[in-house]
Amino acid sequence: MTDKSPDSKSQVQKSASQRTQSTAPSIPLSHQLQATAAVVQAVRAGRSLTTELTKVSPELRPGVQALTFQVMRQLGRAMALRERLANKAPPPAVDALLCTALALGWQGDGSPYPVHTLVNQAVEAARKQRQTQAQSGFINACLRRFLREREALVAETDKDPQARWNHPSWWVARVQDEYPEDWQKLLDMAQQPAPMSLRVDTRHYSVAEYQAQLQAMGLAAKQVGASGLQLERAVPVQQLPGFDLGHVSVQDAAAQVAAPLLLQGLEANRAWRILDACAAPGGKTGHLLACYPNAQILALDVDAARCQRIGENLQRLGVQAQERAKVRAADAAQPEQWWDGVAFDAILLDAPCTASGIVRRHPDVRWLRRPEDSAQLAKAQAQL
Repeated sequence: MTDKSPDSKSQVQKSASQRTQSTAPSIPLSHQLQATAAVVQAVRAGRSLTTELTKVSPELRPGVQALTFQVMRQLGRAMALRERLANKAPPPAVDALLCTALALGWQGDGSPYPVHTLVNQAVEAARKQRQTQAQSGFINACLRRFLREREALVAETDKDPQARWNHPSWWVARVQDEYPEDWQKLLDMAQQPAPMSLRVDTRHYSVAEYQAQLQAMGLAAKQVGASGLQLERAVPVQQLPGFDLGHVSVQDAAAQVAAPLLLQGLEANRAWRILDACAAPGGKTGHLLACYPNAQILALDVDAARCQRIGENLQRLGVQAQERAKVRAADAAQPEQWWDGVAFDAILLDAPCTASGIVRRHPDVRWLRRPEDSAQLAKAQAQL
């Protein structure tokens, strides 16, 4: 599966250690761990990591985002360690804080902070939060034991596929079954953060011209596809020349293939009438506007909140984009509720899927999916 065009927040992720080192030192680590554990608890309850991060206060969000992404990538190991430290699962808030500390600390030298510091600050976080205060002693005991027995506990959890690969056991089994020769490589790759890719609007710059602008800023990039650049290191979008003017957009290289293919071989300048179904967050809508300069586009998504994201992206692309693309919150599977009866020349349907192809960029996906989801999503795709 191809990567969906993600939001700018997820695109600028660095490694957890890089991001947390840049966090303002005035913010205690215990506060960050509290907020991180709350997000982890929400994800384990079935809520989207991207959505939960928007609820974190702006001053905490960069550090919490970095820490949470690392926890998601190490949650299988953390859960296995917690099970060995406490046979009975503690209350959700306590469990989330314990797993957060274990996920961040189990690798030793690979941790974003010294392990003793993480343990001390996790206990401090427990003492200062109502949901965990009464069991701060329990958390302290578990983590102190972890410090004493870390090597033995990690060696023991190596036998657990979910801990070893940091994916649910059923996911590991399915990858083994479907890719018997490459399953380990695929699971290892899923642990690596995805690169940051850009799409240059070639109506403003050629790819080479924009690449030269990045080079002048000390940002190395290689060309991917017809109008894409992949950065050697991720940067905040505000640092990208012309981003606020819509001259460049953040979009995965795989996602950049869709719009040019839609009407490949046909006259691009015709006044096409295009439906972008399941359009949020709007990356492909913007690309359609660039590929087909006289097209009128209806961008549809069932989620009203995500439709706002489409509108924000169109606003960044300028007045003409807002005039040529209309956004509507509606279910593409029920055209009688939104269709005016006039046929479309082309439809781009990015149907809901398991999102296993974007697990590098959205590591919470592995913990949100269930074995039965594939069949249910296939039915939804057929309806659409």
